[in-house]
Amino acid sequence: MPTRLIFMGPPGSGKGTQAARLMDSAGLVQLSSGQVMRDEIKAGSAIGKKVAQYVESGGLVPDELITGVILAAVEKVGDRGLILDGFPRTAPQAESLAAGMTARGWKIDAVLDFQMPDEVIIERIGGRRVCSDCGATYNTEFLPPKVEGVCDACGGKVIQRKDDLPDVVRNRLETYRAQTAPLVQYYSERGLLHNIDASRHADEVQVTVRRIVDGLGAA
Repeated sequence: MPTRLIFMGPPGSGKGTQAARLMDSAGLVQLSSGQVMRDEIKAGSAIGKKVAQYVESGGLVPDELITGVILAAVEKVGDRGLILDGFPRTAPQAESLAAGMTARGWKIDAVLDFQMPDEVIIERIGGRRVCSDCGATYNTEFLPPKVEGVCDACGGKVIQRKDDLPDVVRNRLETYRAQTAPLVQYYSERGLLHNIDASRHADEVQVTVRRIVDGLGAA
């Protein structure tokens, strides 16, 4: 049976890095809610056109519509395992997803919650820099460009994005905590939640993630 996972975690917790590593090592497919919706809009599908109406008007896409987009993407993945990244974001979305999965004879096997103290996240994101031309990413502490302010890849200007500033990050984290608290409780009550200390080195986190995933196969 294919392994179907949900990755949760605040911005800067490293869940995207771990998803990429797990994709390579376990052959899973990562489904990002934002990218999935953009793909459907670009393809001009029936559900993509419905999503586009909300996006273009600046309105919130209804939970049932987002869930429909995700389930359509899951169907395309087929019998391969997958990681849902960025969905669900709320308990109602989780309930809608569970109903849709059950109706198709599927289930979520585990939810991995990447946890990290806010101050560590603020420090990590605060050190992030991005090339304004090619989008290459750097970090002032872990991966600085060879020449300060200049992209190694294209020579473009390396900048700090406004949404990476400490006060902005704090607001994003407060929103995330408030929004996902009921979601954490939802999956915890169903015995699906696995808490992961994401403040450790990425290699250590990867070992923990793989142990959880391999344990699912053995269960």
